[in-house]
Amino acid sequence: MFVLLTLMLSLIGIYGVLSHAIAQRTQEMGVRLALGGKPFEITWLVAAEGMRFAVWGIVLGVAGGAAASTLLSKFLFGVPTFDPVSFASGSLLLVMALAASYLPTRRASRVDPVTVLRCE
Repeated sequence: MFVLLTLMLSLIGIYGVLSHAIAQRTQEMGVRLALGGKPFEITWLVAAEGMRFAVWGIVLGVAGGAAASTLLSKFLFGVPTFDPVSFASGSLLLVMALAASYLPTRRASRVDPVTVLRCE
C-alpha cells in the first residue's frame, strides 16, 4: 500500500514540476516552433528534462537506500543488506516517470507559435 502511495506521489510530483517548467517556457517553445523547430524536437527536449529529474532521483534514492539498508541490517534481524528486487524496482519508476511526463510534453509540442509571438 505504501509503495503505491509513494509511486503516485512521485508521479504527481514529476507531472507538477514539468507542467510548471513548461508553463514558464511557453514562449521559448513557440519561438522554437516559429523558427522551424519540429514538434518532435520540442517533445524530445521536454521529455529529456523530465527524464533527467527522474534519473537523478533514482540515483540518489538508490544511494540513500543502500546506506539505509546497511544501517538497518546491523540493528534489525532478517533485513538484508542488499535486496535486488527493491533496487531493481527503480527501473519501473523510470518508466512511470516517462508516462508522467507525457502530458506536459504533448502540451509543449502543440503550442501555437502565432499566439505566443503576439504576446511578446
